[in-house]
Parts: sequence; C-alpha cells; structure tokens
Amino acid sequence: MLKDILDNNENYQPGLSIDCVIFGFHDNQLKVLLIKVERANKWSLPGGFIPVDQDIDAAAITVLNSRTGVDGVFLRQFATFGKVNRNDQHFDKKTLEYFQIEEEKAKWLTRRFVTIGYYALVDFSKIHPNPAGRFEVVEWIEHKEVPELILDHREILDKALDTLRIELNLMPIGYNLLPEKFTIPELQKLYETILDKKLDRRNFLRKITNIGILTKLDEKKSNVAHKAPNLYSFDKDKYEEVLKNGLNQGW
Repeated sequence: MLKDILDNNENYQPGLSIDCVIFGFHDNQLKVLLIKVERANKWSLPGGFIPVDQDIDAAAITVLNSRTGVDGVFLRQFATFGKVNRNDQHFDKKTLEYFQIEEEKAKWLTRRFVTIGYYALVDFSKIHPNPAGRFEVVEWIEHKEVPELILDHREILDKALDTLRIELNLMPIGYNLLPEKFTIPELQKLYETILDKKLDRRNFLRKITNIGILTKLDEKKSNVAHKAPNLYSFDKDKYEEVLKNGLNQGW
C-alpha cells in the first residue's frame, strides 16, 4: 500500500497527513482502535495521506476506511500536530529497503509532515475492523493499556481524550452507545468511564434530568438483585436539538 502511494504521490497532498483516534465504548469499557504493521515494534493510530482531489473531512473518512475497513463513523477534527522533527526518524534506511522504496521516492515520504487529528466515539461491539492488508493487525485495545506508539501518536491520543472529556460539558452522549432502554446508573457509568472519575449520584441525576433529553418509561429493569431501577430512553428530537444548540455545564 505504501509503495503504491509513493508510485502515485502526485495524487496526494505533500507534507500533510491525517491520524484518527477512534474511541470505543461498550459494557463500561473504553477502548482505542490501533494498528500494527509487519516488522513494527510499536502500534499506531489509523492514519494516512490526503488525496489532492478530496476535502479534508472527506479524506479523513477515506483514510480511516482504507486502513481499518471502518465506515459510517462521524469524525470530528480536534487538533493539528506539526513539530518540526515529528517524523524525522520514522522511515530509516532498513525500513525503506524492506518496503523496496527507492531513495528518490523516499524523499517525498521523509519530508516534514504536519498531521490533522480526527476523533470519534462509537460502540465497539458494533464496529468490526478489517486490516488494509495481510501484513497489518487492527485491534481494539483498552485505553489504559495502550502500548508504546509511533511518532507523536501518544500525544495525539491524549489530546483526543482531553477533547472528548471537555466536550462532555458541551454536548450530550449516550445515544447509540447504550441499549434503547437503560437506567440512570448505566448512563452515569458511561460518563464516569470516559471522565475517569466518580460522579455524585444525586448531582448527576439532577444535571442529566435538567438537560431534558431523557424520557422516563413506565418500566423497571428486570433480573436485578436489589430494588429494580427505573428505565429511561433518549428523546431523539430533544437530543438532536441539544446537540445542535450545545450545553454549558460541568460534571
């Protein structure tokens, strides 16, 4: 794949790339989608180069799909990373020889690259990635157990997680991440998992209720050991209205 890109590098924007941070939540776990290529000692975020005939946002979708097989995910741009020497040592002589990349073509690859970060939050039980080739592995990895990453990908990952946590104050989450019917403790656990901190039960209930996106159902959760909690669902119209208008509160 890399050799094909270099053989047709006139089709890609020089010096500019995209890296995607895909967070996955399910069953109170927060994971990150990572890639490992043959001969690599380190994992990486799904990333790639930008076709010259595509807008940046469209290119992000193309890059994610080409590297992982994932599509239908809403990607949000969150930051740009452009330290002068961020990719100086990434493609050494042995790596270039292994991929049979000629010295002249390698100059396009080894120049300074600025990368644009995109992130998404999905239900990882519904996303089944496929690697771009037989020499790559794509896996969901627990976010607290992420191994050493290439380049500045750890910095990109950390910035994406910070952004996600900040945006919990600006927009609701939960739709498409929880069952159609859920309890307040289940919704609170989603927020706690992403924020990585405990929230006061009464304060959470008051704040999430005041947002106005929940519908209390005339049902209780079954098969529980203690007092059965009430079930809720999202009011989709109100949820989308709040997404559009935004929030202004902290957790």
